[in-house]
Amino acid sequence: LDPKPLEIDRLISNLAGLLQSTLGEAFDLEVVARAGLWRAMADPGELENALINLAVNARDAMVDSGKLTIETANIFLDETYVAGLPEPIEAGQYVLVAVSDTGHGMSPETMEKVFEPFFTTKEIGKGTGLGLSQVYGFVRQTGGHVRIYSEIGQGTSVKLYLPRAMGEDDTQKSAAAAAPSPDGGLETILVVEDDPALRTFSGNALRELGYRVIEAGSGNESLEIISCDPSIELLFTDVVLPKGMNGRELANEAQRLRPDLKVLFTTGYTRNAIVHHGKLDAGVNLLSKPFTFGDLAATVRKILDQRL
Repeated sequence: LDPKPLEIDRLISNLAGLLQSTLGEAFDLEVVARAGLWRAMADPGELENALINLAVNARDAMVDSGKLTIETANIFLDETYVAGLPEPIEAGQYVLVAVSDTGHGMSPETMEKVFEPFFTTKEIGKGTGLGLSQVYGFVRQTGGHVRIYSEIGQGTSVKLYLPRAMGEDDTQKSAAAAAPSPDGGLETILVVEDDPALRTFSGNALRELGYRVIEAGSGNESLEIISCDPSIELLFTDVVLPKGMNGRELANEAQRLRPDLKVLFTTGYTRNAIVHHGKLDAGVNLLSKPFTFGDLAATVRKILDQRL
């Protein structure tokens, strides 16, 4: 690898024409640039190859038509978040490159194997099984981190976290030291998440902040709880839920019962992807997965302090 400071948005903009031709005319490509984006430390050729590989996988997953969204963001990964990762990574500042599609999605069993060399769900002759393993290898050798979020029938979002290219006057240590201590509260929050591990993480984090937390795994279960417990002040729900009711439908029904109820959505998709793919309306409160303890604390407190 030959890593160097990169302006990621410029690289993606220059690559957009090739990515669109890779996708084909039946597929839409949207690139969402981020004002004030930090420079990232990465090999430009390898990053371009990674984005092309992800575009090819997305095209195959979308079959006949669909939309690919690429967006960027400045991200801080705290000590609590990195401590829970299976691979070593330093806490600090990263540049996020998120690639999201509207394809058929992947099962949890498939996601466990996607980074293995030569693993593929494609027919013989249609794929080598090396695309995602090369993306993973490039990001890890760069000192970064990769996360995949996918739901059957909903699509897939691949998130690349690339180390920030630090200048002489800004260091990761000073940024970490400047991070404010998260504020908690005493309100009651209903956490709705079908993944037991994520539900437990969110619930425990909110309890650590002082909140009273109730947990549920589906929309129907949540409505029963809301109808019986008037103390709930915030509904914190995943967008994709099992058993026929998604997060947006749950929120609509919950606020019909309780017009004063505040809602925070979470999803593995980025904001632009989830809105432009038609899953949520613009302007809703949204916290993208994976989120840190600090992200959760700050977002929840901000929403609870808002006046309806």
